[in-house]
Amino acid sequence: MKNELALDGVRIVEICNVAAGPFCGMLLADMGADVVKIEHPEGGDTLRSWPPISEGFSENFASLNRNKRSVALNLKNATDLEVAKSLMGEADVVIENNRPGVMDRLGLGYDTISAINPRLLYCSISAYGQTGPRAQEGGFDLTMQAMSGIMSVTGEAGGAPVKCGVPLADFSAGLYAAFAIAAELRHVQRTGNGTHIDISMLGATLGIAALQTSEYFGSGRDPVKLGSAHPRNAPYQVFRCRDGHFGMAAGNNSLWASVCRVMGHVEWLDDPRFDTPSERARYQDALREMLEQDFQSKDASHWLERFRAAGVPCAPINSYSDVLADPQVEHMEWVQPVTLPNGVKTRTFGSPIRLSGRNLPVRRPPPALGEHTQEVIADLNTSVPEEAR
Repeated sequence: MKNELALDGVRIVEICNVAAGPFCGMLLADMGADVVKIEHPEGGDTLRSWPPISEGFSENFASLNRNKRSVALNLKNATDLEVAKSLMGEADVVIENNRPGVMDRLGLGYDTISAINPRLLYCSISAYGQTGPRAQEGGFDLTMQAMSGIMSVTGEAGGAPVKCGVPLADFSAGLYAAFAIAAELRHVQRTGNGTHIDISMLGATLGIAALQTSEYFGSGRDPVKLGSAHPRNAPYQVFRCRDGHFGMAAGNNSLWASVCRVMGHVEWLDDPRFDTPSERARYQDALREMLEQDFQSKDASHWLERFRAAGVPCAPINSYSDVLADPQVEHMEWVQPVTLPNGVKTRTFGSPIRLSGRNLPVRRPPPALGEHTQEVIADLNTSVPEEAR
């Protein structure tokens, strides 16, 4: 399947740490690109030290770095710096997620490299962007969830600020970066001209908050915390039942009618408070109390079976062990075996993308630090210092 992948033949140099940049690089590697990850010889990507550690190798690192090759270079060493410059000079794409200005100070900034490689796509991922009053401020997922407004709508009303358990800022930035690179590769193909792609975590998190920003623009009011509820739709949240909770979303009038029939309360269809999704959202506290009064009589499995049979979207509150063992996940073959560089056999969640009914392959396991240094240097077309070879 390798030759069928869309980015086969695209050469990418990744100079990134932790999540946003490495996730972007992995998405492109999954689609066939040859991603060479430049890491410092002492420790490499800081994610390599994050637990869980399986006999000396981080499974966190493994989850974001499959299908890549690792080259160990000290960019403060003149010889290694020349090797990096040569790699970038022959690449189609460079991805870096350092603080703005760091790559320029190393002599590896966009202006320098694009002068020798005008077709280059140079993608910089940062907290706030390459320019502006906050450009020099650092950021991690936590601080970006706070800055972007995500924490203001996450959690229960009146509760302390909490972050989303999944690092949305990191991974949305990586997704936007991968999308921009894939699109701009088409532009380079047509024109021969590269460009500098500027992706900020702040912009990415605001970009995926379209419902919240449009609510503010349209009403002049800040969106608020609603727990699992929805500001414009009901019933559309997590409900308490006899043995715990489950989620149910009846997002239109047809589904609401199905809920009423399942509950044996067709008279609710004549209640003017519940005529439309917006009206049901307005009175959703009362509606939740009515529903939960009946839900308390049975376990979640009972209600999930009834709602599924009626075509109403619903789901259990899964742990990750639950969902990774779900028959749908098994059917899609998303969980793949992988062997770490130390020989430990484990599993990873592969790409969720399927093409013509087939999954994208794990072509390379996550690399050991510097595993491909000599291999990559030997393939360079430009001359590098003999000591580097």
